[in-house]
Amino acid sequence: MVENLPEIKAIYDDAKARMEKSVENYKKELSKIRTGRASIALFEGIKVNYYGTMVPLNQVSTLSVPESRLIVIHPWETRMIHEIEKAIRQSDLGLSPVNDGRLIRVPFPPLTEERRRELVRVIKKMEEESKIAIRNIRRDANEQLKKLEKDKKISQDQLRREQEGIQALTDKYIKKVEELTGIKEKEIMEV
Repeated sequence: MVENLPEIKAIYDDAKARMEKSVENYKKELSKIRTGRASIALFEGIKVNYYGTMVPLNQVSTLSVPESRLIVIHPWETRMIHEIEKAIRQSDLGLSPVNDGRLIRVPFPPLTEERRRELVRVIKKMEEESKIAIRNIRRDANEQLKKLEKDKKISQDQLRREQEGIQALTDKYIKKVEELTGIKEKEIMEV
């Protein structure tokens, strides 16, 4: 990387920040995929009707994981129990909440082999989408570098070197995505 050109540093910094954000988004999406274990992260997307306003579940209740296959939801107001139960049933998590009048227990049944394989296919698709996002960031950075070369701010040799640097950055973040996928796949297939 040519340090004397602030434009090149800005291109690198922007690409790195955007790739980092892509990996973080992928990590967040992976946390929502159900494994055999109970995870509060699964409930992040669930919204509950609170006096006519849709609010996140964690803003009307306390969630805890007392066992590896159970989540307990303790509503701050008992009249919210039915709304919370309804929201969980309507979510696409495939869970069956049990309401005892004071709190809600959400048991996590073990995943079937077929369901595990289906979830692995889903994360593989998410992985590919994340890799495409990173490659698009690489393409944008390379186009900015080509514009610098066209404007005669850098030579063709410098352009090639900078593009190799961007490619190395891209490879690093794609490897991070693949590692996250491997960890999640192992978690899903674990019985």
